[in-house]
Amino acid sequence: MKWDLDNPHTLEITVQPEDIDGLGHANNIVYVGWLERCAWQHSSSLGLGVEEYRKLDRAMAVFRHEIDYLSAAYEGDQLIMATWIISWDKKLRMTRHFQLCRKSDGATLLRARTTFVCIEVSTGKPKRMPPIFIEVYAKGMSADAETGEVTRD
Repeated sequence: MKWDLDNPHTLEITVQPEDIDGLGHANNIVYVGWLERCAWQHSSSLGLGVEEYRKLDRAMAVFRHEIDYLSAAYEGDQLIMATWIISWDKKLRMTRHFQLCRKSDGATLLRARTTFVCIEVSTGKPKRMPPIFIEVYAKGMSADAETGEVTRD
């Protein structure tokens, strides 16, 4: 795959019959689910899964999605979703970049950027990231992420 950035965290996806909408392609809401699954998998692989979030009473919650749907996915397509943490303030916000590619031809079907805000799980209110978040998420930062800008061909 021709990734936008080096060393992505990836998730393999096969488009299922239930992902298809009335127009015969994967529904846009399904793509959002794939973004969420990929982000959770990456966070968990770094050591911050749901269980850790609950124990710490902190979580990274979606604040904003920006999604460019570039091409459709169809039933049976084999896809790879990639993600990178591209920016964060080490206080409250973190941004991920996503790229979805089809295995058969390498085509990029989607690019997205999601901004997360650290919240206190028990109240849902924004709260500063605990030190463990800073330590763990630093390991997931893209080496290309100094500016948060992603260049594309």
